[in-house]
Amino acid sequence: MHEPKKTNHLPPVSALIETFGFSPLLASVILLLTAAICLVAVIWFVRSAPPRRLTLTSGPPGSSFQQFADSYQKILAAHGVELRILPSKGSLENFQRLQEPDSGVDIGFVQGGVTEGEDFDDLVSLGSVAHQPLWVFYRNPTPITRLSELSGKRLAVGAPGSGTQALAFTLLQSNGITGQRTTFLGLDATEAAAGLLEGTVDAVFLMGDSAPAQTLRTLIRSPNVQLYHFVQADAYVRRMAYLSKLELPEGSIDFGANLPPRNIALIGPTVELVARAGLNSALSDLLLDAAQEVHGKASLLQKRGEFPVPVEREIKISEDALRFYKSGKSFLYRTVTPFWLASLLNRILVAFVPVLLVLIPAIRFLPVAYRLRIQLRLYRCYRPLLVLERDAAGPLTREQGLELLRRLDDIEEMVNELKVPASFADQFYGLRGHIGFVRARLKTATPA
Repeated sequence: MHEPKKTNHLPPVSALIETFGFSPLLASVILLLTAAICLVAVIWFVRSAPPRRLTLTSGPPGSSFQQFADSYQKILAAHGVELRILPSKGSLENFQRLQEPDSGVDIGFVQGGVTEGEDFDDLVSLGSVAHQPLWVFYRNPTPITRLSELSGKRLAVGAPGSGTQALAFTLLQSNGITGQRTTFLGLDATEAAAGLLEGTVDAVFLMGDSAPAQTLRTLIRSPNVQLYHFVQADAYVRRMAYLSKLELPEGSIDFGANLPPRNIALIGPTVELVARAGLNSALSDLLLDAAQEVHGKASLLQKRGEFPVPVEREIKISEDALRFYKSGKSFLYRTVTPFWLASLLNRILVAFVPVLLVLIPAIRFLPVAYRLRIQLRLYRCYRPLLVLERDAAGPLTREQGLELLRRLDDIEEMVNELKVPASFADQFYGLRGHIGFVRARLKTATPA
C-alpha cells in the first residue's frame, strides 16, 4: 500500500497549510513576515527604553551653570534618573565636550555666540533657559562710556574654555582692541576679581557660566570698582543677533546702599540647553519639565515664565522639544507616576499596539480573501460547465455528443487539478457531482 509522503513543517506552517490550503513556501513566508514584524517591535521596545543615567557638563564650582546643574540633579533623581555632573571651565568647553563622541557627555549648558562658524549637525537645542549677562568691572577715576577706552590696559577676559573669554574677545575686537598695546589675562573669576581689588588688573569680564555669584556681589559692593554701563547696548544687539539687552534697575542689588546707583544697561547672550542628537524623547520631556521648574521663576533680570523658550539660534531646536513647547508632556506622563511606569506604558503603546492594529485586521482579512480566491477558482470551472449544459439541450447527433464529452473531460481535468482546503470539500465535491450529472445526461442524449 502506498503511504503518503511525510513532511516536517513547523506547527504554525502546518496550521496555515491545512486551514487555508497555502503552499509550504507561502505559509513559511507569511510566518516569517509576522515573526519579523514582532521582532522589530520587540527590538524597538527594548532599545527605546530611556537610560537611567545622563551626564551633564556644567561649569566651574559656584557658577550659575553649576547651580542649574545641581537643581536638575535633584529633580531628575526624584524620577529615578541619575544625573552625573561634570564640571567645566564654561560654555566653550561644554560645547567642545558635546562635539567629542568619546567624552561621555549627553547634555550641557552653552551660551549663544560660542558656536558661530562651528559644525554642530550632531547637536540639538532644547531651547534657551536663561539670560547670561556680561558684567564688566573696572577701576577708573571717571566712568567709562565705551569699551574702546580700555585699550592699553590690563584686562582679565576669562579663563580659556569659558564663554566669557569668547564673548570678551569678540566685543574688544569690534572696538579695535587687538592686544598690541593691551594685556589680556586668562584668569579665572576669583583670581581676576582679586587682581582688580588689589590694583594689578584694570578691568575684568565676568559671566555666570564661570563666575561664582559671591564674586559678583563682592565687586558690586566694592567702593573702588565701577560696573560698566553699556551705553551702546542697542547697537551691540543689532550687530550681534545672539545678544540681548538687559537692564539692572537702580537699587536692585541693595535698596539701602542704592546699588547700583543708577539703571545699568547690560548685554549678554541666552543660555541654551544643548544635547546630542538622538536624546531619548522621554528624557527630553523630563529635562524640559525640570527646566520649567528651575528657570521659570522670576529673578533680577527675567520675568516669571520667560524661560525656557524655543528660540532657535545657531543650533536647531529638536523636534521633541518643539512638541513639548507646543503641547507639553504626553497624556501618560501627565497622569501616570512614576516616570518609569509611564515610560513602559508609552513604549508598549507605541511598539505593540500598531502591530496589533496591523496584524489583527490582516489575520481577519486573510481567510476572507483566501475564501474568495478559492470560490473564484470554483466559479471558473462552473462557467464552462453551465455553457456546456446549455449547448447540450435538445437532440444531439453522435458527433455533437462526442464533442461535448471531450469538452466535459477538459473541465473535469481542470477540476481535478484544483487544490482546495478541507473547508471547501463540500463545494469541490458538489462541483464534481454536477460534472457527473452532466456526463450522465450527455451519454443518454448521444446516439450509440
